[in-house]
Amino acid sequence: MSIYMTDRNEATEFQPKLHPGKKGRFAAHWAKYGTGYLFLAPFIILFTIFVIVPFFVSLGLSFTYYNMLEPPEWIGLNNYKLLFLEDDVFLIGVKNTLIFAFITGPIGYFASFFAAWAINELKTRKFLSLAFYAPSITSSVAVSVIWLYIFSPDRYGLINNLLIKLGFLTATEPILWTSNPKTIMPVIMVVSIWMSMGTGFLVFLAGLQNMPGELYDAANMDGVKNVFQKLWYITLPMMKPQLLFGAVNSIVNSFNVFAVATTIAGFPSPNYAGHTIVAHLYDYAFIRFEMGYASTIAVFLFVLTFLLGRICMKVFSSKDTY
Repeated sequence: MSIYMTDRNEATEFQPKLHPGKKGRFAAHWAKYGTGYLFLAPFIILFTIFVIVPFFVSLGLSFTYYNMLEPPEWIGLNNYKLLFLEDDVFLIGVKNTLIFAFITGPIGYFASFFAAWAINELKTRKFLSLAFYAPSITSSVAVSVIWLYIFSPDRYGLINNLLIKLGFLTATEPILWTSNPKTIMPVIMVVSIWMSMGTGFLVFLAGLQNMPGELYDAANMDGVKNVFQKLWYITLPMMKPQLLFGAVNSIVNSFNVFAVATTIAGFPSPNYAGHTIVAHLYDYAFIRFEMGYASTIAVFLFVLTFLLGRICMKVFSSKDTY
């Protein structure tokens, strides 16, 4: 009898347990992650209302003619045909934006990183960090006004005045920094690079300060003495998340240039030398009130920045970091 009961108990113990139903799995999942979902709910709701929904609305309006006074009228791909085949000003804006992005983006990105790397080795990092971060929290219009005084196209501008005193210019022939189509874009680039080193610089500095010191100690024991070798073999691989954020942030800021360009070069700028994609979007959206065509420009800008962001995610992917 005891042998029979023992075998019966063992058989009962090794019986497969029944899997809970969908309701049971949902209850268990909610009990484990429900608090996290509640904390995420405000962000998800606001992100959906102010980002996801406007994108799909803009995508739908890009196939219509909509002047904000009449109901949207479906016109199919006409806006896209007009944008790429007939709008010469838009093509100028695309060319200016690409030139601006591929020059200021990498320069601002690498300058932010190396400035953070150099300051991280100094003892006065708090003061220097504030000095580098301050331009990014200042209004771009206010900063542009200050730079307008520096690049003023008359003999009272700081740069022109300095060049006249040094004998490189005459008082009757100053450089027209903000009026000459050849110098407008370089001036915009200089101002934008100076302003773009704030957020990326702060992220890089935070990543550098959180680097585990034992890795550098191990590298010293393995014979790595050069600071540049430590930077290449240890710092950069461990900072891929920060590098990714900085790259995406640099791309977005480069392609969204508008306030600095219009404040310095005017709107529209001479020969559209400072015209950008966002300036073209602003023209059709808030001056001409052609929201369908403006939505087409916005969709193009979104696709362009999205594709470049995906490329950066592939390059700076942290899956192989460890």
